[in-house]
Amino acid sequence: MRIHLFSRIALAAIVLWAPVFPVARIGTADSWTVTYQPSNLVNGSAVLFRVAAPSSIQALHGTWADRTVDFRFSSACECWFAIAGVDLDTRPGKHTLQLKGSAKDNPELTFSDEVVVHEKHYPLSSLTVAPKFVQPPPEVQARIEEEQALKKKLFAEVLPQTLWVGRFLPPVRTGVSGGFGAARVLNGVKSRPHEGADYHAPIGTTVRASNRGTVLLARNLYYEGNCVAVDHGQGLVTLYMHLSEIKVREGQTVESGEVLGLSGNTGRSTGPHLHFAVRWQGLYVDPGTMIAIVPPN
Repeated sequence: MRIHLFSRIALAAIVLWAPVFPVARIGTADSWTVTYQPSNLVNGSAVLFRVAAPSSIQALHGTWADRTVDFRFSSACECWFAIAGVDLDTRPGKHTLQLKGSAKDNPELTFSDEVVVHEKHYPLSSLTVAPKFVQPPPEVQARIEEEQALKKKLFAEVLPQTLWVGRFLPPVRTGVSGGFGAARVLNGVKSRPHEGADYHAPIGTTVRASNRGTVLLARNLYYEGNCVAVDHGQGLVTLYMHLSEIKVREGQTVESGEVLGLSGNTGRSTGPHLHFAVRWQGLYVDPGTMIAIVPPN
């Protein structure tokens, strides 16, 4: 598979600062071991689960945050792995990961583990935007409702198979100007927390796919502006908002590092930048934690 020069550069940069995480040990014939990245898990974080399970298991599924998690097997670590997320509203404490494996001699091998989630306090952010994005005029209400219905439909129809491969890369080669999870006050009105990361990006900056997937959405939306959403499979979606130009079409397969469009200042935006979001089965998680995850080969 051809790897873009941008992918090589971005991956090399990430490796230099990425933290070291625990790796699941190889299980014995009847043992289970669960580890996860990041090791200090907080509300709003992406998480990579690694499971060393009995060697007889041929398929492994789990339940986390009331959602189904399908695991893949890696011969490199002799472990099963999957990406999931922690809701921003998750309370600190122990939360259960339930596992169910199937084998020829036993179709229901089960195990559960208590995963500790710590509390992270996110900052407050006050912004001034065009009034029409806080109190939309009556003439755009129908459009907003139509787009909300479209997004709900598309996000409910994500691909059942896993398309992502390896690490998730930053979509642009710039720094972050606005972090995930900040409580938002827009024109003095309380709004939803910031559900992505804002990257410094002058208009026309090349925006690339964070990982392999299928373009789920590529069109102009009222709030998001020119927006691209890439479906990586099993409810994992990345979104790229406020673009000046879109370079892909819906239904197109893209590889990691492939050009999706150019950054801009469209939609509800306070200035040129890229809003990059990561969504897992309806939950938005911190893109920074997703980029830091190191999946098995």
